[in-house]
Amino acid sequence: MSRNLFAIMAITTMFLSCKNEKQDGYSIKGTIDASANGKKVLLVKNERMQKITVDSTTVQDGKILMQGKVESPDFYLVTIDGLNMGLPLVVENTEMDIEFYKDSLPKSKVTGSKENDLLGEFRLNSEPARKVNAELGQKYAIAQQKQDTITMDQVKATYDSVIAIMNEKNVKLVKENTDLVTSMAFLDNLSSSGVVKTNEAKSIFDSFTEEVKESRVGKEVGEKIEAAMVTAEGSMAPDFSAPTPAGDTLALKDVMGKVTIIDFWAAWCGPCRKENPHVVEIYNKYHEQGLEIIGVSLDGTPRQKDAKQEWLDAIEKDGLTWHQVSNLSYFNDPIAKQYNIQAIPATFVLDSEGKIVAKNLRGEELDKKVAELLQ
Repeated sequence: MSRNLFAIMAITTMFLSCKNEKQDGYSIKGTIDASANGKKVLLVKNERMQKITVDSTTVQDGKILMQGKVESPDFYLVTIDGLNMGLPLVVENTEMDIEFYKDSLPKSKVTGSKENDLLGEFRLNSEPARKVNAELGQKYAIAQQKQDTITMDQVKATYDSVIAIMNEKNVKLVKENTDLVTSMAFLDNLSSSGVVKTNEAKSIFDSFTEEVKESRVGKEVGEKIEAAMVTAEGSMAPDFSAPTPAGDTLALKDVMGKVTIIDFWAAWCGPCRKENPHVVEIYNKYHEQGLEIIGVSLDGTPRQKDAKQEWLDAIEKDGLTWHQVSNLSYFNDPIAKQYNIQAIPATFVLDSEGKIVAKNLRGEELDKKVAELLQ
């Protein structure tokens, strides 16, 4: 999920109204059980990983009122002292009415805002996935304990089908609401998670209104898509160089094969280490036919006491016999920034000319792509 959405897929509220009168600022009118009288109400925004209070009031006679003005619609959180969690809210310059549920703020009912109406539609689309997640997760865990691979595959196929339907509905909503910032935020989510390929994301982004593109969310998403276009499928892989475990400098252009895999990973990354045996198998299977791999480690997190030693130990333990480089700079690694890496493991498959032909393939899918390119 996208960092910018701060878990709105999990806790967003359903919104039903179509009222959206234009006005000079926002007005948030709320009602809540009188037992909340005197409690502090905050309107909070996340900026650079910090929570900033932009508005506040107190509950009086079971009512709440906050007024102000925003430059463009954006994501906020309404919190009330003593009550768990908060209500995710897209604040726009219109009059919004909220029926607060003190026992479950995230489920509070909001009316009067097209942005929040759309947020509710996205939430509705995600409900089936949320409902089956716990059930299927438990079923998968039991099958895994019994080493029942048939059931495991069936569970995964069922869950993947539910997710595919959700994603299809969400993409449709994004394309149909290119005048709303909420839609732009979900485009970011869909693009970052790989549901929408970079080239398609760029095409959808271009269809948004200029007002949405110029919003804070629009500008951030636009910058991310432009950065991603550099390493989109069909683009030539940018060259790079970095230190090897021995301290020498190695460049991508120096190790290119008939097929080349750029593998972003780290010793501290559990999913990366779990995937490594599959990569080892593929390398051993196809190396003599022209497959080359260059691993780019994002070790260097402050939590590591000796990042280089942990990197070296992981290479040896996992049997990674291909080329390895690292600046030991965590996600500040210049190569990670060059390739717009937001999460790992991340892989790029290059053809003999250095063109990116596939991204983020795993296991059998990666094997099939390598075999196809080596034919």
